[in-house]
Amino acid sequence: MTEGTPAELAAVERLRDPATIRARCEALYALGERGELQHFRVRPERLPAVAERVVEVTRSAYPALQIPYHGRYRHFDVGGEPRRAAFEERLSSLDAAERARARFALVVTSVLLDAGAGPDWSFRDGEASYGRSEGLAVASLRLFEAGGCSSELAQPLRADVAGLRALTPERLGQAFQVSADNPLVGLEGRTNLLRGLADAVEAAPELFPGGRVGGLADVLIGAAQGGQLPADRILSALLVGLGPIWPGRVTLAGVNLGDVWPHPQLSGPEPGDGLVPFHKLSQWLSYSLLEPLEQAGLEVPHLDRLTGLPEYRNGGLLLDLGALELVDPAAAEAEHAPGGPLIVEWRALTVALLDRIAPLVRERLGLSAEEFPLAKVLEGGTWATGRVVARERRPDGRPPLRIASDGTVF
Repeated sequence: MTEGTPAELAAVERLRDPATIRARCEALYALGERGELQHFRVRPERLPAVAERVVEVTRSAYPALQIPYHGRYRHFDVGGEPRRAAFEERLSSLDAAERARARFALVVTSVLLDAGAGPDWSFRDGEASYGRSEGLAVASLRLFEAGGCSSELAQPLRADVAGLRALTPERLGQAFQVSADNPLVGLEGRTNLLRGLADAVEAAPELFPGGRVGGLADVLIGAAQGGQLPADRILSALLVGLGPIWPGRVTLAGVNLGDVWPHPQLSGPEPGDGLVPFHKLSQWLSYSLLEPLEQAGLEVPHLDRLTGLPEYRNGGLLLDLGALELVDPAAAEAEHAPGGPLIVEWRALTVALLDRIAPLVRERLGLSAEEFPLAKVLEGGTWATGRVVARERRPDGRPPLRIASDGTVF
């Protein structure tokens, strides 16, 4: 039950709008251009070189420029193993609606488990081991396939309230092969996130009918008009439905705002004017649901209403290649809270700079914004290049800044 004044409730809606993400990030970018930020300097003259590097990595990975979306599906087939095809084969006996529910449930649970794993964890699948996002993807796929999110033994390929509530750090740790020698950052936070997902599903039957995560597929597919569902409609449903699951965040009018943080240099007359929304995991999830929706026969227009993802690969690319500079280089040696001003600045500048890099990359590839939306620029792309450059600069591939992760932000 929400409480608050009309102005506060209006601010909640405003902070869920991707246009507000861009506006607040642009406000901090403008301060950066004037040299007025406390923690970062902006070097826009270096963006062409960043774009050239992104183009190099994109052409290497996708010579024919057949670039997919930056979605969770990419990670399931790491190592060239056709895991997603095997999953689809298991779905072949189900009707179309149940297949869509299963795909949604897999993607939602997998993305919520996708915050940074840390450099010391990996997941063994067959003869190979995988770390970071790919390892988390394969681990979450195996968890889902084994019925780890379902309360129905006869129907393992689903995620429901009782199944999610049965998860414990011990059970999740066992499924993810966690040990003293294989530590996973934020194990308890990830478990709590999925248990919180159970509460959110139960509390919003209008978004998750039947007490199932996959019920969201019925709702979004049913909301399409003329076979189309705008991208920001996906994000809106996720922010409303999943808002309560985020731990220890800013609230307004009794609403948990999620990935929204204060910055001391922003202010205004309306409630929430000093806050910067990012909604990184929710936008990553929105991108990741594009393919399941297309598999269900829908078209998703207006992709670039969503923003670039302000996480450590995209932000690290900008810092490593000099488009951003730390005012105090010693800050690279300290550990930073995800809600601290330095990290909020870094993320905001990342969103603003990704909007500036995208047209430079498109121009060099000879592709239009319609052919190469931001969801593909990221995949081609800035995220992949961030990882490549991080490995060049640091043998373990760590990001250039140290973040105290609770398993729910990065």
